[in-house]
Amino acid sequence: MKNLFKKFAGTEESLLEVTKTAQEKIQTVIDAEDVEVEGLRISIEGRSASDFQYSLGLATEAEEDDIVVEMGTFKVLVDAKSAPDLKGAVIDYVEDLNSSGFKIENPNKPTWDNPKAQKIQELIDERINPAVAAHGGQIELLNVEDDAIYIHMGGGCQGCGMANVTLKHGIEAMIQEVFPEITQVIDTTDHASGTNPYYSSGKG
Repeated sequence: MKNLFKKFAGTEESLLEVTKTAQEKIQTVIDAEDVEVEGLRISIEGRSASDFQYSLGLATEAEEDDIVVEMGTFKVLVDAKSAPDLKGAVIDYVEDLNSSGFKIENPNKPTWDNPKAQKIQELIDERINPAVAAHGGQIELLNVEDDAIYIHMGGGCQGCGMANVTLKHGIEAMIQEVFPEITQVIDTTDHASGTNPYYSSGKG
C-alpha cells in the first residue's frame, strides 16, 4: 500500500500553525540530528478534564494516515485521529527565566464521546474534586475502558503518603457507588515526582 498523505499548505487555512520562534527552534533541533528527519510529529495521547495531553517529537518517517502540514523547510506530521481536535491549534516555543519549551495553544477543549465517561467526569467534577481540593489535590480522568478507568492524581495528591488510601477508600468508593460495574480505578500518577504532597511519605 502506498504511503499517501493528506496535505495542507502552510497558510492561514492550515490545520494548525507554528510560530516563527517555534519554527526556528524546530529547525535547529532537526539540523542537529544525525539521521534524516521526516518532520515534527504531533498527536493527542490523552486528556484531562480541562486539556489534552500531547505527544510532540521528531519522526524519521510518517505514519500512513498522517496529515502533513508544510512549513517551508520542514513538515509537521499530524496524527489523523488527533487532527479534528488539533484544528486551529498553534505550536509556540516559550523561553523565560523559569522554564523553556514548546507550548500548544488549542481552541478545542476535550469532551467525552463515551456517555459513561462523561458521567464519570461529572462525578469527579461535582463530588470527588471538591473533596480532595481541601488538601490541594485534583483528580483527572484519562480514560474509560470496559470495567476500568484511568486517572491522574495531581496537586497535593501527587506524592502524598495517603494517596493510596484516598484512591481506595475515597475515589474508588465514590465511583463504584454510582457505577458498580467499574471494578478497577487505575492510578497512572508518577508519585515520585510530586513536589508538594499534602502528607509526605514515611521514610524507612
